[in-house]
Amino acid sequence: MSDDNALTMGPGATLLCGKSWTAYLGTLLLALLLFGALLPLSFRWNELAAAAVLAGSALIVGYRVLLIRSYQLYYDDVGVWLSSGILPWSKGVAGVKWRDMDEATFVQNFRSWLFKSYTIRVGHRFTKSSEIVLTGMARGKDAVLALNARQQELIRGGAIG
Repeated sequence: MSDDNALTMGPGATLLCGKSWTAYLGTLLLALLLFGALLPLSFRWNELAAAAVLAGSALIVGYRVLLIRSYQLYYDDVGVWLSSGILPWSKGVAGVKWRDMDEATFVQNFRSWLFKSYTIRVGHRFTKSSEIVLTGMARGKDAVLALNARQQELIRGGAIG
């Protein structure tokens, strides 16, 4: 975990999960297309075009990989949060406070079981626009179990009603 994520998450935060390897498949296909097809074609045009394609492709693929890596689901004393973004104007945190959380669920199907890559949903009791829905999350099943257990602890302890 980098220092930047530690600052975003806070001192009492517990990291639950990030994106699974399956989230990178689209970027891998794009990289194959850009570097395996477009780059050789641009060399037929000229070396300057090939250099531009190489630089542009590296930037696009690099940005997409870093963006996927930036997704982190965690919880603290206040609620459940999703941190994402790498550029200063796109970095952000969205979440659901414990008192407003409905439940956390995951989608169970053959693909998620086989690849251990889950779609998870952290529901909001009052509005669907404030819920967290994430696809392709590693350890998503464990994250959902941890969130629901933590919520039950807080309810039993009287911290939330």
